[in-house]
Amino acid sequence: MSLFQDRYDVIVVGGGHAGSEAAAAAANMGCHTLLVTMNLQNIAQMSCNPAMGGIAKGQIVREIDAMGGYSGIVSDTSAIQFKMLNKSKGPAMWSPRVQSDRMRFAEDWRLMLEQTPNLDFYQEMVKGLLVEGEKVVGVTTSLGLQIKARTVVLTNGTFLNGLIHIGEKNFGGGRAGERAATGITEQLTDIGFDSGRMKTGTPPRVDGRTLDYDKMIEQPGDENPEKFSYSDATSPLSNQRSCYMTYTSPAVHDLLREGFERSPMFNGRIKSIGPRYCPSIEDKIHRFADKERHQIFVEPEGWNTVEVYVNGFSTSLPEDVQFNALRSVPGFENVKFFRPGYAIEYDYFPPTQLKHTLETKLISGLYFAGQINGTTGYEEAASQGLMAGINAALQVQEKEPFTLKRNEAYVGVLIDDLITKGTEEPYRMFTSRAEYRTLLRQDNADLRLTPKAYEIGLAKEDRMRRMEEKRDKSDAFVSFFMKTSVAPEEMNPILERYESSPMKQSDKMYKVFSRPRITMDDMRSLNQVKAYIAKENLDEEIIEQVEIQVKYSGYIEKEKNNADKLNRLEGLRIPTNFDYTKIKSMSYEAREKLAKVQPTTVSQASRISGVSPNDISVLLVYMGR
Repeated sequence: MSLFQDRYDVIVVGGGHAGSEAAAAAANMGCHTLLVTMNLQNIAQMSCNPAMGGIAKGQIVREIDAMGGYSGIVSDTSAIQFKMLNKSKGPAMWSPRVQSDRMRFAEDWRLMLEQTPNLDFYQEMVKGLLVEGEKVVGVTTSLGLQIKARTVVLTNGTFLNGLIHIGEKNFGGGRAGERAATGITEQLTDIGFDSGRMKTGTPPRVDGRTLDYDKMIEQPGDENPEKFSYSDATSPLSNQRSCYMTYTSPAVHDLLREGFERSPMFNGRIKSIGPRYCPSIEDKIHRFADKERHQIFVEPEGWNTVEVYVNGFSTSLPEDVQFNALRSVPGFENVKFFRPGYAIEYDYFPPTQLKHTLETKLISGLYFAGQINGTTGYEEAASQGLMAGINAALQVQEKEPFTLKRNEAYVGVLIDDLITKGTEEPYRMFTSRAEYRTLLRQDNADLRLTPKAYEIGLAKEDRMRRMEEKRDKSDAFVSFFMKTSVAPEEMNPILERYESSPMKQSDKMYKVFSRPRITMDDMRSLNQVKAYIAKENLDEEIIEQVEIQVKYSGYIEKEKNNADKLNRLEGLRIPTNFDYTKIKSMSYEAREKLAKVQPTTVSQASRISGVSPNDISVLLVYMGR
């Protein structure tokens, strides 16, 4: 009698952020799902920093939540600090971020998965796929078990032939203290897949009891913290833990340089490329030699643990070099290590081998998500896992695939960038990668995506009702501002404060509110607005939503029109021998690449690596002339 007699609808390989979201999505859509991972104790482990969200990544977490994924809920329940970043800029740039309790984060994820119907678990290494013709039909394990499935989602993280480097030492491993996974890369390359190597790194973890926080700058959370999830399942934090900041110095840099000839990055042991936007400390002092100091963020790993994460000090230098240099950083004079930093090299598969659904072009029913696609970051991985899990479930159910366009979600931008441009270095998301970022704000992810997720059966009824209530109340409040007039005597004292020209007669509130510098707080001081908010029982989320809709209506409208135009102009043909050198407002790299490739259509041009969405917009304007 076999351990696994049934054929599963979906098998998810790997229990990191991508695997956890993929398994939850497929199971919640009614598919009989199996999550196979090498260690069930490490489900949704935060392998690097104990934090979720950040610039553009916070928008991704809110999008995952809006669609019915779990990352937003777990980020809220395990948070020790909340910050809305970029609040001094426009709302398109606002990005939520939490500092997390590392142990609680993994525990909450595990417990949520255990409570998910249709989901089974199994602990073992998957060493190969069962393939018949050009279709995946299951997986094989290191014990030789064959588990049958209709679809398979691979989310192997940094485990595929993982190699850990600390100075001149290296050893196989997928993470500190865990073995690497073997067999899958070799089989896929035999089938005809291209594979490559990438590198990422992590800083030392230290004993917080040995740090002198008086020599550092305190970094508290927001005074009125918000949260990630749109659901009622979580609440904002009532108390928070502070992080701290300190700096390196020329003395620290000199100590680090002493170890360069023993560094795997400089002596040729590591040949693969690391993340450009999260460089190691040795990379930073090598590339930015003119900088006298770099920021170090001191981040507690949880509510009660003394373990501390040294953000900004990612390194693979020998452990004695790490230790001596860190002891010269203010506040770290007596530091004790829990473990040194290290770099890890692992296999990935260039994502140009995937369809928009994250299904591979070569093998039907096989999906890739997370670092196997060349991305870096928990949030990027989780969003791919969610989309792969959704599409695996839809394939089993013989339904239309689910994809998101660039003007619909950051998740759409991420996947489109990966499959059309590929990546030669670990890809991470930024707001600048999204040409429609005014539409893709963190405050409206539910309005954008919950209806779509409800339609495919992932977002549940209660989420849909909540979103509809928010939408209807926001629309009604905007309508109130459009229809209601305000008298000069009530409004002029406010206008005077901002040296804005006074009103001579009554005017609609919307018009006055649209003036620069007038805020929702100003409008809320008016009796009619105060009364409306009280009567309709409006919460802060709706009030903020309406302020953005009124203040940025021009920008939002313009971006919607641009999106419609770009969607319509996808098939526009570019004249033969088009002279790109004339377009001075386009980046030099784009002009060079376009002149070399000579694409025949705008849509082909947009897929060329190094040509940004902004360059395409410039090209369209130029062609429109």
